Amino acid sequence: MHSSTFFFALGLAWTITPIWAYLRMSCPGRLVRERLDPVVSPGVVSGHVHTISGGSGFAPNITYQQARASKCSSCQIKEDLSNYWTPQLYFQAQNGSFIPVPVAGDGSDLNGGMIVYYLQRPGKQGEKLKTFPEGFRMLAGDTFKRNFTGDLAAKAVTFNCLQNGSPPLPETNALPNYNCPGGLRAQLFFPSCWNGRDLDTPDHRSHVSYFNGTEYNSGLCPSNFPIHMVSIFFEVLYDTNRFKDMWYGNQQPFVFANGDPTGYGFHGDFVNGWDTNVLQNAIDNCNANNGDVSACSAVTMFSVDECNACKLPTVVAENTDGWQRSLPGCNPVQNGPAYASRVPCPVTPLSDPKKNYVDLIRSKGWEYTGCGTDNIQMRTFTLKSTSSNTMTVESCIDFCSSAGYTYAGVEYSAECYCDNSLPASRAPKDGIYGGCNFPCAGNSSQSCGGSGFISIYHRCTTSCKNTDFPPTSSSSSTAPVASPSCPKNNCNNQIFVSTASVPAQTFCPTYTATWNVAASAIPSYLGNCSGDSVKNTAAPTTTTTRVKALSAGTV
Repeated sequence: MHSSTFFFALGLAWTITPIWAYLRMSCPGRLVRERLDPVVSPGVVSGHVHTISGGSGFAPNITYQQARASKCSSCQIKEDLSNYWTPQLYFQAQNGSFIPVPVAGDGSDLNGGMIVYYLQRPGKQGEKLKTFPEGFRMLAGDTFKRNFTGDLAAKAVTFNCLQNGSPPLPETNALPNYNCPGGLRAQLFFPSCWNGRDLDTPDHRSHVSYFNGTEYNSGLCPSNFPIHMVSIFFEVLYDTNRFKDMWYGNQQPFVFANGDPTGYGFHGDFVNGWDTNVLQNAIDNCNANNGDVSACSAVTMFSVDECNACKLPTVVAENTDGWQRSLPGCNPVQNGPAYASRVPCPVTPLSDPKKNYVDLIRSKGWEYTGCGTDNIQMRTFTLKSTSSNTMTVESCIDFCSSAGYTYAGVEYSAECYCDNSLPASRAPKDGIYGGCNFPCAGNSSQSCGGSGFISIYHRCTTSCKNTDFPPTSSSSSTAPVASPSCPKNNCNNQIFVSTASVPAQTFCPTYTATWNVAASAIPSYLGNCSGDSVKNTAAPTTTTTRVKALSAGTV
C-alpha cells in the first residue's frame, strides 16, 4: 500500500487529540447478493454481482425516499438506512469454475456483511465536517482498472493480508500472491470533498474529489470541491484461507465478480439513506477515538439478530451461490495491465422477487405465515419436534398435521417443530423478509429456516393467504379451505366440520381449529378421508346445520 501507515498514523493522532474521531459500524449480514447496481445501472440488471448491505428499501432504481422507508437494515445504526455494496470475490478452481468466497465467520456463505467506518478527518483545526445531503450517492474505484495508476483513487484501494497473530505484512494495492491465514481484507476509502451542487453525476465521481496533496485519506479539499464531508471507509474481510490447499500454478486464484484477478478494479458504491440531521449530530458530538458506535448518543442500534433478519429476495433469475461455470453476467477474467474491455452481453430482465416458501394452499391447506425467530434455550414451538437429513417443508407439515397441530416450523435445514400457537414475540414482522435462507436438507430448492430463524406454516381456517415479500394478493385464497390430509384432533379421533356460523369447538371444546366448510362442500370434503361417515344432528336454528364426520381412527 502506498499509504500503508493509515490506521497506525490515525491511531497515533487520536491519542494526541480527540478531533480525529470515528464511528465503526458493523453490517453483520448482507442484505442481498445479486447483479444490481442502482448507481451505475439504475432500473436494470447490472454487469456483475455485488454484495449489498444496508436498508431494506434497496431496489434496482432506489430513491432517497425509498431508502428512508426501509423497515430494517443489515447495518447497526437505525437512523442510517443507506446502502453500501462491493463486487463479490470468487475463488477460481483449476478447472475454471468459480465459487463465492464467504466473509470471515460465515462458513455457510449465507449472511456475511462488511464494516463501514465514518471517519472525522478535518483538514485544519476547527474545520466543521458536513453530512451527506439527501439524495446523495457516489462511487469509489474503477471496475475496469487492471494496473496501479498511482493517482489518489488508485491509492484508496488497498488489501490487508491478516496473519493470525504473526507480524503484519505491508498492505498492498493489488490482491497479494500469497495465502492469508487470518483472511484477506479488502479496503476502500471514498472521496470526502463535494462540489456542493450535484447529488450525482453521469460518471458518479465528478461531483466529488479526494484531498489536495499526495494522501487520499487526509488534507484540505480542493477549492472547486469546497464541502468537506465526513469520510467513508469500507472493510470486507474474506475467508480466503479456506482455499489454502486448492492453490495451483504461480498466481493467486481469486477474482472479483467483474472479472478482475488483480484487485485494482475493486470498487464500492454508497447511496445515502441517513436521517441527515442525526448524522450531522453524530459528526458534531460523537468525538470518541475508539470507534464505539454504541457510545454515540446521537444514534440507536439494531441488534445483530435484527441485522441478520434484514434480507431481500433476489429479483434477478440466476444462481449466485455455489459453484458456477462462469462468473454471472458476461465477465471473462481479464488480467490487464490494459484497461478491461467491455464485453457485449444479452439483456437479462428483472424478475419477480424469489419466494422463500412453498405454496401448499391447494395441496395441503396450509399457508406460509413468514419467517419468525427462534432460540435454542426457549423454542418458539415446543409441543412436538423431529429432525431428518431428508427434511422438506412438506414432510414437516405432514408430521405436524398428522399429530393434530396447527403450526409447523422448519429450521436450520433439517429441524421441524409443531405447536398450536405462535408467541407474538417470535412472530414474523411486517415488511421484514427474515433470515430464513437455509436450504432444506431434503430439497435444496426450498427454504427451511436459518440459524435462529424459523419458516412458519399455519393450517388454514376460513381462508388461506401466503405471506409474500413484498406483499401481494396473488397468493391468497378467499374460498373456504378444508384440509385434504384429514389430521387427527384431540377429541376421540373425530373431526368436526362446521359452517361459518357454527365453529367446530361447539362439538369439541378441546379442538381449537375452526373448519368453515359450506354445507354443499361437505360430501366432497369427506371424500378425501376414506372410512368416514356422515351423521346430521339437529340444527339449533333453521339457518345452521351441524355435521359430524366420524372416522375409524384415520382422523
